[in-house]
Amino acid sequence: MQMINGKYSWLWLVVLCAAVLWLASTLDPAIVKSQGHYGFLALVPALATLGICFATRNVIFALFMGVVLGGLVTGQFNVIQEFLIPSLGTRRFAEILLVYLWALGGLLGIWNRNGGAYAFAQYISDKHVNSRRSALFFTWLMGIIFHQGGTISTVLTGTTVRPVADREKVAHEELAYVVDSTASPVATIIPFNVWPVYVAGLITLPSMSHYIADRDAAVTLFLKAIPFNFYGWLAVTFTLLFALDKLPWVGRRMRAARQRAEETGELDGPDAEPMLSKELVEQNVPKGYTPSMIDFFVPISILLGVSIIPYLVAGRLMVFEAFGLALIGSMLSSIIRGMSVSDVFDGLIDGIKGVTVGAIILALAVTLAKVSETVGASAFVIENSTAFFNAAPYILPGVLMLVCMLVSFSVGSSWGTYAVVFPIALPLAIAISPDPMFVTLSFGAIMGGAVFGDQCSPISDTTILSSLACGADLMDHVFTQLPLALTAAGIAIVLYTVGALFLSV
Repeated sequence: MQMINGKYSWLWLVVLCAAVLWLASTLDPAIVKSQGHYGFLALVPALATLGICFATRNVIFALFMGVVLGGLVTGQFNVIQEFLIPSLGTRRFAEILLVYLWALGGLLGIWNRNGGAYAFAQYISDKHVNSRRSALFFTWLMGIIFHQGGTISTVLTGTTVRPVADREKVAHEELAYVVDSTASPVATIIPFNVWPVYVAGLITLPSMSHYIADRDAAVTLFLKAIPFNFYGWLAVTFTLLFALDKLPWVGRRMRAARQRAEETGELDGPDAEPMLSKELVEQNVPKGYTPSMIDFFVPISILLGVSIIPYLVAGRLMVFEAFGLALIGSMLSSIIRGMSVSDVFDGLIDGIKGVTVGAIILALAVTLAKVSETVGASAFVIENSTAFFNAAPYILPGVLMLVCMLVSFSVGSSWGTYAVVFPIALPLAIAISPDPMFVTLSFGAIMGGAVFGDQCSPISDTTILSSLACGADLMDHVFTQLPLALTAAGIAIVLYTVGALFLSV
């Protein structure tokens, strides 16, 4: 029975809300305050969101219901005042809205108007891409090149390769998988980005000063753990084999999507609702304007140059400035090459309209993260997972990865998971066994487990933006990607357990 379309849809929702409200009323506020979470009810908002999302395929409704249930658990029934306004009024959401959505949408809209990205893709495809396999390999290669992190990678890779992939009849589910799986996983194994600095700030703590003296030592641990980030390596390797059509098993849904695209040319399923609107799909080059690769390379060069060079030279990350300047550069380039100011701004507005749904989803995702923090979801999961560690130390790395997978899948954020897990789990690993290799295995497990959720969760910005940039249905992307990611994660957990067991012998 589907919860939204079924005959008893609203009855099920009312029963769920009533049950949560009753259970929350039985909690002792003093105990909740002392333990820092609402017990098993701390998982209700995230788990209910995921359940409704998978059952109904309505992401916006699922996210909103997760926020509502968070209000019922905490007794803060005015969720607009307590959760939505505080979340949407933060600098974090302002950055997402202004940079990753408006600037991104505007840039996509202008590329749609001046044909820049299409001209670049056409040039590459004429020279190097002549089949589905080469289109997917080109996608994988772009993901490796654009390795600065989840959102940047998905945006640059997805928008660059989609015209080529569409021409070669690559299903949008296939494309979104390769784009998503070469985003955050790549950023954790190619360290020329901000990830090592961010993680170093989380683990440079007084409680670990005897093991990690300063930030330099923390960054060194990050670098040493790269070979042991098994999920990161497996995810990237799986996508390479997938692109080359050498992966022996791809899952039933992905196989069906591939077969559909090859046999019928349909890039989306019959019931799909692609996140990329027609404003960003249909070419709309003004009469008399000739598309050129200049229109692509000017904003891309600005974006990469301002993102990477200041960081390499002075350790300063300027991602937000890079997106804004790239948008301005694209507008000026188009005007200088002969496009009217009116047409440029029409393209800008069409692009912003094209990512409106993504903006709504991300706004609710940010709010749900606030809800999860308020109810103590991560703290509850970690607290109830550590009981296994003392009895069998060798299971710690594998269990840490599993815990991070659950937390990050529930909250849709690898960095948020790192912020919660690292300060607790790494001191635990050091206390159980100060062996540097054991700690390194545990570190790699945390890195990979958190990335799994960032890559696979339907409420993750990376998952959302992968679907957005590739023109895929969000839930189709999740359903087709999940079996492959779970396989890689399962192999990684086995490797961590075997490795830790070998160390304990």
